[in-house]
Amino acid sequence: MPAPAAEASPPPAARVQVFQPATNHRYHLHAAAFAPPVFRPRVARRFFLLLRHLLGLLMGSHLAAVQRLPDYKHKYVHAAGSRLLALLMRPFVLKELRDQPWPVQLRRRLELLGPTYIKLGQIMAIREDLLPREITDELKHLLDRVPEVKFEAIAEIISASLGRPLRELFRHVEPQAIGSASIAQTHLAQTITGETVVIKVIKPGIREAILADLKLLQLFARLLEWLLPRYQPQMIINEFCAYTEREIDLKYEADHAEIFAANFARHPDVVFPKIHHRLSSRDVLCMDYLDGLKPGDPRVQELSRDELQRIIDLGAGAIIKMLYADGFFHADLHPGNLIVLPGPKVGFIDLGMVGRFDEKMKLSMLYYFHALVNGDLTGSARYLMAMARPGEGGDPTGFRRAVTDLSRRYLLHAADGSLSLAQLILESLRLGGRFRIFFPVEMTLMVKALVTFEGVGLQLDPHLDVPALSRRHVHAIYQEHHDPVRLLQQFFNGMPELVDALVHAPEFITEAARYLQQVFNTPRQEGPLRGLRSGLMAGSCIIAGVVAYVQGAPPFLWIGLFASSVIFFFFGK
Repeated sequence: MPAPAAEASPPPAARVQVFQPATNHRYHLHAAAFAPPVFRPRVARRFFLLLRHLLGLLMGSHLAAVQRLPDYKHKYVHAAGSRLLALLMRPFVLKELRDQPWPVQLRRRLELLGPTYIKLGQIMAIREDLLPREITDELKHLLDRVPEVKFEAIAEIISASLGRPLRELFRHVEPQAIGSASIAQTHLAQTITGETVVIKVIKPGIREAILADLKLLQLFARLLEWLLPRYQPQMIINEFCAYTEREIDLKYEADHAEIFAANFARHPDVVFPKIHHRLSSRDVLCMDYLDGLKPGDPRVQELSRDELQRIIDLGAGAIIKMLYADGFFHADLHPGNLIVLPGPKVGFIDLGMVGRFDEKMKLSMLYYFHALVNGDLTGSARYLMAMARPGEGGDPTGFRRAVTDLSRRYLLHAADGSLSLAQLILESLRLGGRFRIFFPVEMTLMVKALVTFEGVGLQLDPHLDVPALSRRHVHAIYQEHHDPVRLLQQFFNGMPELVDALVHAPEFITEAARYLQQVFNTPRQEGPLRGLRSGLMAGSCIIAGVVAYVQGAPPFLWIGLFASSVIFFFFGK
């Protein structure tokens, strides 16, 4: 695949203008990404290229389906219509893909479409709860390492984005990139004050190309939803757009690094790169270089057993804390993004993609994982279902039953280590597709983090008891969450709302009494529908009370609604 830089070759003056930082741009990027597309020549070319590959993929799927027919259907007049149609379509499919299985065709066409679609394929690869395993397994082979852009172009971007010549910003920048992905590449450098840092730079032309692709994907999402509703393509594409628009603005990654550092302020042995804001912008991110070893480095195995156990414990504790205590976690976690530092300490890098759980989701995740590691099958199935969204024709009861059976099989084999926690959760999410039960993308990103934790842990210690280690760390978080002092503090934090409710209680009681007095003084109508109105009013009050309670409304409101339902039911006839 050609280097992305080949697409962008404007004159030097134009390039300086492109990479000039824009005021408050980060807050308007989302609106820009999803605005109606303007069909400039470049966008039009991308549109027709995408349309061509989509049609080729549809024709290729028919060729693959015909190839899978039993041998006897390839003879005589069996499946004659399908075979004839495949024969007519064959010349219009790329030669290298005509005889390939459909998942291979999909993966290859995503690579041909370029960086945006490679990223889309990587998001699809983790949606193992929605897509068939043969597709997700093939998409995991997508390569995100592409040829690096020439250093002259990178130096120009740094100078233009930071507004000063490169020699005034850094004492030295290594011309050879230490990493080159589809969106950005990284270089080692030394600041004027002598600190060793890493500079991450958005490649030229990539932002404009990605924004155009996101607009086109939004158009095609509706068509794909009509063609393949079972696999929720519109939801996957919307999730992908939300993550990708942040990846092309490096200010988000800077924010993520500082949020992680704040969350782990009391854990000095878990390290995140320090951001140099004076040398960073939307297109350039300058951060400390974590000089350590990757977990797979042979030198890590030379450490003592105590040091290895310490590394495993730090990594497992950090990942579980991110997921179930903070609700803010590294969403692109793999061994390459982990660093073993002297001490020993553990470092996390490449923080552009993060997952977030809101407070309700975070608590459900904590309760689910706690129940899972403690063998509470009924509780784990209940908490898992609480995080799901039943689709049309969904079967929640069947899903809970299937998840409970799966968990029971896990417990039978947990002792010999034949099934991991991450694999159990992933298989549970896959069951959701069978029963039309859907989960947010953060669930599968969580599984990816757990897979990394288990994989690295077993690599460092083949006899590691993953469930026991997980149980210890999640139990500590569970106890901290239910600590009496913390609960008392939460109670006092809610005191202003309670006092406000008490202050307004007389007014509410007066209004309720006045209304009830009017109801009692109104002449009752006799007839065949006697009592129907009061019954409906009672039911409406009960429903409103339940909604108010679930939404966290002040106590006086939902208590008053329940009381009104009782009065309507018994005295309103």
